[in-house]
Amino acid sequence: MAQTPGPSFPTPDYERTLVLAIELSNVSWVLAAQIPGLPRVKAKRSVEPAPETLMAAIDGYRERARAAGGDVERVIAIYEAGWSGFCLARWLGMRGIETHVVQPASVPVDRRARRAKSDGIDAELLLRTLLAWLRGEPRVCSMVPVPSEADEDARRCVRERMELVTERVALVNRIGAVLATLGVGDYNPLLRNRRERLDALRTALGTPLPAHARAKIGRLLDRLDLVCAQITALERERDAVLEQEAPDRAGAMIQQLSGLRGIGVQSATILVREAFVRVFANAKALGSYAGLAAPPYSSGGTEREQGIGKAGNRRLRTVMVELAWLWQRYQPGSAPVNWFRARVSGAGARSRKVMVVALARKLLIALWRFATQGVLPEGAVMKPAS
Repeated sequence: MAQTPGPSFPTPDYERTLVLAIELSNVSWVLAAQIPGLPRVKAKRSVEPAPETLMAAIDGYRERARAAGGDVERVIAIYEAGWSGFCLARWLGMRGIETHVVQPASVPVDRRARRAKSDGIDAELLLRTLLAWLRGEPRVCSMVPVPSEADEDARRCVRERMELVTERVALVNRIGAVLATLGVGDYNPLLRNRRERLDALRTALGTPLPAHARAKIGRLLDRLDLVCAQITALERERDAVLEQEAPDRAGAMIQQLSGLRGIGVQSATILVREAFVRVFANAKALGSYAGLAAPPYSSGGTEREQGIGKAGNRRLRTVMVELAWLWQRYQPGSAPVNWFRARVSGAGARSRKVMVVALARKLLIALWRFATQGVLPEGAVMKPAS
């Protein structure tokens, strides 16, 4: 029985396009390519994990295309977002290679429990995914926008401060755990006189702190002093944006958001650096990026609510839920708060916790429009001029 022939790739629009998939690892990079003139050949090879060897492999693919009677006028590459970041995409872009970074979780894979998996198979899967995306199938995967080097570097300060705050909490808890074993509970390591008060502490038996416990707490306080000093330096750098007379686009948005009641400079900086410097097609895309969109689950007679996806930016999602609670206090007359109160009227505490996520999504969209388009949220008020 004759078999129905499958589609021939690439399509005529890409007859002179070299399509390349790169599977990255710290041991080697596995390449899968579709070469002009050899449309049914999936050329795969492994190279050293270095951009120079990658360019040498691309030149080799060009020679193979030329030997087969083809000519490479365009090179399109793809790799998965991960530990390698966006440096490779920028490096290839400087050399005229169109590079796409795909979200790994969005690439469909075989769901069988025992399936063949190797770097070569993954590279070929990436190649097929890129070809489908180039044919105009947008839902086949999700491409990650490559931020500019300046925007990526600017958000490091915000993320570092959040990491340091987490480290500060851990140090305070460790000091409290040591003192709890000695029956001491009235001690705050964050006060300025923490070292003086430490010398005056007494155990539950009325004796001074044991020598080793005292030494351990002293070392923890040394680390705490360093962390607090670094947090102060980062906050000083963060607050300097508010004093700039001619800020850049991101700085202007931070100043604009900080003028709203209920939003401080830290929240405004996170919103701008993590989200508003990006370009979103619509409000739905913004909500999905923040992980505040609910994925549907409706099949046949089964229909249930799954909650929010949580697949987006967790830093942005966290600050928006915090702002949703603060917004009710500082902007009680705004439209989002009125909508929230109408929906939870007469409901219990659990319903309020669920609905505050919806309020966070509405508020995120309203703040995005205010920062990028200047549309003030309905009913919101600004801080009084100092």
